[in-house]
Amino acid sequence: MSKVHPDAKAAMAGVLKDGMTIMSGGFGLCGIPESLVLAIRDSGVKNLTVVSNNAGVDGVALGLLLETRQIKKMISSYVGENKLFAQQYLAGELELEFNPQGTLAERIRAGGAGIPAFYTKTGYGTVIGEGKDVREFNGQKYIMETGLVADLAIVHAWKGDTEGNLVYRKTARNFNPMMATAGKITIAEVENLVQPGELDGDHIVTPGIFVQRIVHVPDAIKHIEHRTTRKRA
Repeated sequence: MSKVHPDAKAAMAGVLKDGMTIMSGGFGLCGIPESLVLAIRDSGVKNLTVVSNNAGVDGVALGLLLETRQIKKMISSYVGENKLFAQQYLAGELELEFNPQGTLAERIRAGGAGIPAFYTKTGYGTVIGEGKDVREFNGQKYIMETGLVADLAIVHAWKGDTEGNLVYRKTARNFNPMMATAGKITIAEVENLVQPGELDGDHIVTPGIFVQRIVHVPDAIKHIEHRTTRKRA
């Protein structure tokens, strides 16, 4: 059975439901699975828990799901570029589970590797560590963090084959590979879709065994989060 679907809506068919947990890859506006987020918005599902480093910016990708109030809770490490994210949180309209960025990445990686929990020094003695199990190793105190697994992971790749093997580019590689392993179902949008055997095996980051569905997005929009220019000489 082919993993390739004609569009994002078709790829989401039978997967989405109210109250589910979704991991959304990317970093800032790099490597965000925008077509898949739009399909989630258009489906109307609600009360979602979304795991993502951030929620992008207002009016783009996850910012659209905040506008439609489809997200109940965010598990994130950064909210600074999205005014609506901050407003909803401060108003008590959005639950937020803050994580140090490295801890968030490791929680996702651990979930994908089948590791239920691990210990880290990060956050010990702070609000982050309140109520968490503390252990001492080699004279240092560590807090326990749990692995994260999602009902659905949506990721963006630069290139992929029809079997779901994926290659990422530069900053767009952040969070996408580990999220691809931590979803019970993983749907990938790929900019360049090729046939099996056309990818260099040494370049494959996510093996196809982790990916259940694929959408080809040849004209993915490349958003610029902060445009910095200088005067010509």
